[in-house]
Amino acid sequence: DLRGLMHQSAIRNPQSAIIGTVPATTPEALWSCTTCGACMESCPVFIEQMPKIVDMRRFLVMEEAEFPDTMQDAITSLESRGHPFKGTQAGRLDWAEGLNVKTLANAAKEAQEAEVLLWVGCGGALLERNQKVVRATAQLLEKAGVKFAILGREEKCTGDPARRIGNEFLFEMLAKENVETLNGYQVKKIVTSCPHCFNTFRNEYPHFGGHYEVFHHSEFLAQLVNDGKLAPTAATDKQVTFHDPCYLGRHNGVFGAPRQLVQISSKRVPVEPAMHHENGFCCGGGGGMSFVDEPKDKRVNQHRAQQLLDTGADVVAVGCPFC
Repeated sequence: DLRGLMHQSAIRNPQSAIIGTVPATTPEALWSCTTCGACMESCPVFIEQMPKIVDMRRFLVMEEAEFPDTMQDAITSLESRGHPFKGTQAGRLDWAEGLNVKTLANAAKEAQEAEVLLWVGCGGALLERNQKVVRATAQLLEKAGVKFAILGREEKCTGDPARRIGNEFLFEMLAKENVETLNGYQVKKIVTSCPHCFNTFRNEYPHFGGHYEVFHHSEFLAQLVNDGKLAPTAATDKQVTFHDPCYLGRHNGVFGAPRQLVQISSKRVPVEPAMHHENGFCCGGGGGMSFVDEPKDKRVNQHRAQQLLDTGADVVAVGCPFC
């Protein structure tokens, strides 16, 4: 009978029996999660809500084909172009114009060793504002004498947006393709300015045979300063505050290195926002939320912006292209 068929379906797909049973599991609620991890950080009995939310999203996407239209645009772009930014006219190498940055393919042809892969990421390569960050990072690596290279046009999205949105098939396809490329070049060490790429390489690619030493660019640059390979100059007397990216701080415990760089870049002691470190507040862009409009009455980015304004700082430093 119908109830028997529904029971069998719930056994095969337990998510289907949960979705919509309480307000926290309605599709609207599931698609408002930024996967920031604050719920798990604050839960006194260590419930892991975030992975369960992603599991339910996975059911909606892969079984029901039900998710926001703008997220569908991002997924379609990932499938066809290897990045989630539909309509962008920028290329993977535009940011490096005028710089002497080698690709791994060119380095291999010239028999030059590249000790470090600078992973640019989709946000770094294709969004104009972030191109300046990657460009500056490359210039600092060159100044410090680091032998590095990039993948250039061979670079594809790590698949992070696909996995957080719930398209596990697409994530695994991108992960396997990237691991094959990286292992083909015998990559051992990766530096990236994107915490989402950082988290994916560090915590998820090992399941697909991708074992690398992974650094956020703030960690790598701070180490170069500590080793005396870069000489810091306090170039500004403006007050600076640092916003903790969720996938750098709460998810991976990197708090000190970016603050060290902020400190040595300013003549003044940085100020902290009301919520910081493990208790940091999300920018609103994680979990695929960069590709969907938030409800007008629940704008996470506006809450965080107000907290940062309340510090009285002149400059907000961030460590993530989505932030």
